[in-house]
Order: sequence, then C-alpha cells, then structure tokens
Amino acid sequence: MKGYFESPWPAEDGGPQRLQAVNGLSGLRMQPGEKLQVTRRWLHLAHMVVLRAPGEVYLMTSSGLQHRYLGIATTNARIHKLELISLKTICKSPKLLGGPFWPSGVAVHRNGDLYVTYGRWCHRLSKECELRRSFRLPCDIAYNSLIILDNGLLVMKPFSDQENARITVLDPETLAPVCDDVIAPEPSIARLSSKGNSVYLIGVRSTYRYDWDSQRECLRQDKSWVCDYIGNSRQSYGWDAVISENDVWFMDNGKHTYFNSMLGQGVQRTPLNIVRINQLDPENKTILPVCGLPGGSVTNPPFYNEKRRVLLTFDSANARLKAFRHNPANNALLPIWEKKNFGMSSHVLYFPNSGEIVLNDFDRWRGEHCVLLDLESGRELGRVRMNSWFQAVIFPAPGWHRDFYYLTFDKIARVFV
Repeated sequence: MKGYFESPWPAEDGGPQRLQAVNGLSGLRMQPGEKLQVTRRWLHLAHMVVLRAPGEVYLMTSSGLQHRYLGIATTNARIHKLELISLKTICKSPKLLGGPFWPSGVAVHRNGDLYVTYGRWCHRLSKECELRRSFRLPCDIAYNSLIILDNGLLVMKPFSDQENARITVLDPETLAPVCDDVIAPEPSIARLSSKGNSVYLIGVRSTYRYDWDSQRECLRQDKSWVCDYIGNSRQSYGWDAVISENDVWFMDNGKHTYFNSMLGQGVQRTPLNIVRINQLDPENKTILPVCGLPGGSVTNPPFYNEKRRVLLTFDSANARLKAFRHNPANNALLPIWEKKNFGMSSHVLYFPNSGEIVLNDFDRWRGEHCVLLDLESGRELGRVRMNSWFQAVIFPAPGWHRDFYYLTFDKIARVFV
C-alpha cells in the first residue's frame, strides 16, 4: 500500500488488495455487559467513508438515487469532512461533475490529497475538500472507483457487462493519462484490485492480470495468467477479488436484480461458488459451492484472512453465511461454522487485533441490522438495528475510538460501544 496515505483505512476495503482489514486500530473489544449503540445521519445517498490523519473522517455522497429510481441523470458527487462523533459536516467539496450512476469511490493518496472517481470523472481534492483538478474519463459509462498502485499511479475502469473493459492510468499530480488505455479481452463488472504494481481484473468469464512496465511506462497484460472460471457452466460473472499472499478469491453468479435488497434476487438458478486462483499458476484453482442452494448470488467480495486462514463466504440471495478453514498445503476448504437466515450482503470490516468482524444482517420484516461477530467461532458479540429498509451493499469503515461507521444508501451511522 505504498501509494496510499498511512492511515487505518485510506480507501474502500482498506486498500487495493481488498483484505477488508483495519490497520493499527485495536477493534471494539466487546466485554460482558457492554452493548452497541448507534448515532445516525440521514443522507440522500452515501457511498463510503475513508480515514486520513488521526481524527479525520471523510464521507462520499452523490445524487445517484435520482438516476437509480427516477431515471434522472445523476449530476454530482460530494466529499464531506465529518466531525467524527456527531457526524456533522465540517466542510464539503463543491458539487463534483459525475455522469452515469454507480456507487464509485474515494481514496487518500500518499501525497495527502483525496481522489474521487464518480460517473465518468476523476477529481483531486485537498484535505479541506477544495477541488484542485478534474479529468473527464473517456467512456460515457459509470466508472466503478479507482485503485492506487505502489508507484502512486491511479488506475480505473468503467462498469459494464456489454463493452470490453477499458483501463485508464492517470498521473496523480496532473490527472493526465500516462499511457494509452488498455482494452481488456472482455467486459468487467467487478471493481479492480491490485497488489504492488499489478492490477487484477475479473472479467465476465475470465480473470486477467496487468503489470506496470516501468521502462515502457504502460500496463502490460501477463498472458500467462488467464483463467476461465465460467467454463461450460451456467454461472454468471464474478465480483470484486481479494488478493491474499498466494491466491485470488472471489465469488461468481453476480448477476442479480437488487432493488432494496438481495434476498431472492439471483438471476441464474445455479448455486453460488467461491473461486480461488493461485497467483503463480492459474490452473491451480478451486471452485466450490458456498451453500449449494439454487439461485445463489452476491454483489461483493468474500473475506479471507491470511494469518487465521479463515475464508468467509455468503450467499446474499439465499441469506446464508459460511466460514471455511483454508489449508494452504493442499488448498482444502473445511467448513467451520455456518449461519442460516443471515442476510449478509455488504463489504466487511475486520479488526485483526481483536478478531472481530462487522457484517450486516437484513430481513424483510426486521429491516437492516449491523452485527459484530468473532471470526473464528461465529459467535455474535453485538447487534444494533439500523432503521433502514435498504440492505447494505456498500462500505463500512473503522472509527478512531472503539467505533465504526456503517453505511446504507439512505444514511451513515456511527456504531460504538
């Protein structure tokens, strides 16, 4: 993460490997007799929270609900610097030019500035949310966020299952392209992931890797690392990939019809799979059903912790949550615990120092709950109702004081002990 600001959470999923693990904070460390409480702030549309220097909290919002539900073209995004306890806005950016809607992203660069990719625009902001530069991206399609390579370059692509993915690389100082765009062999829905200066792209049926060539100053495809994870099956495309030490992890059957929840919204009638692909040998792979129920689907990445060798998977359409122990010697996956009727759909938040993990649990009748579990055992440590009828599919973030920020499309909440 050499391209990012030194922070516990400088970007979505904590960084471009999408390990979803908090850096340096101790966690909530729930004790007997303690419980979770919540402070909420209603919003038009929340996307994500990132942390910068100690005490600094930034929220990204947009006007995207106009596009999603009313068919009106979305026009702008905004970055808000928040008071970390009350959630009040300290300062905010001007309206940032956007375009076609997708809940895109913001990241804090090692130079201290914030970079926003939203719609078909990329923007550079100061820590006080002042707009410094903007760049209009080449495709009139929503771009689904950005990653920062170890060399500091910004990498992004549009979100489409129709047009082949087009990867753009920008200079962080000028926001000018540093090389010709790279056209992938197929479309891609998933957000990009990266490790060092290598970019991982999950296409609609195959996986690809692109390495930064510092001599030629361009991204070059590693043609030895391609894996067709669909094959002759009837599965649909994969979502965001987690890049661990040796493997790439993601889930397939990503095509769904989400409106306010993922429950029963899978399009393919096949079970959802977890996919593991070795980073050195793409033929070394595992494709395993998560729970085996028909109509399985997700819209987000799994969770994998290298130290504990625990893989956490979920089938959002069927409301199942399942944890496996991974044996790296033979890549066996042994089930260790499972929860039925657990409406998990969001990105997760993991505190390595305490072993606690933050999830969501949505029910049609009870609405959305935020849940704190022990990763090893699955034991529930805390739960709080979010008063939302939207099932979260976006990004939580840690707070600075035994707390975390949780987002659904209609609100931001600070959950604390």
